[in-house]
Amino acid sequence: MAKAAILLQMAVVVLFVSCGGEVSPQELAAVSAKGYYEHLISGEYEAYLSGVNMADSLPEGYREQLLTNARQFMARQKDEHGGITGVSVVGASTDSVAGHTNVFLLLSFADSLREEVVVPMLEVRPSEWRMK
Repeated sequence: MAKAAILLQMAVVVLFVSCGGEVSPQELAAVSAKGYYEHLISGEYEAYLSGVNMADSLPEGYREQLLTNARQFMARQKDEHGGITGVSVVGASTDSVAGHTNVFLLLSFADSLREEVVVPMLEVRPSEWRMK
């Protein structure tokens, strides 16, 4: 399922480019980060974790801890704020010193609270971005 979502995101980008638009690396990173967080919000924890750089080579015990952390985070957000209802991209900028692109996402909660988070993204292959 995670691969299908990533393919859909890439199809949207390809469609945009084919219509004459130019997509920057920052925009590609932002689309990827937003997609990973949409998986998290939807409870698709495996798909969310697939967006972490080198997630496929994590030891199984550590992988399970990360999945448990994601579940607990979402449960806590539901208890404290009624859950996260949406995510949108605020912006992105490349940090050439650190070697990654920071994507700024705005999380919207059921209780009307909004929180901006910074997601460092790495380009692991041309046009393929993962969370650092």
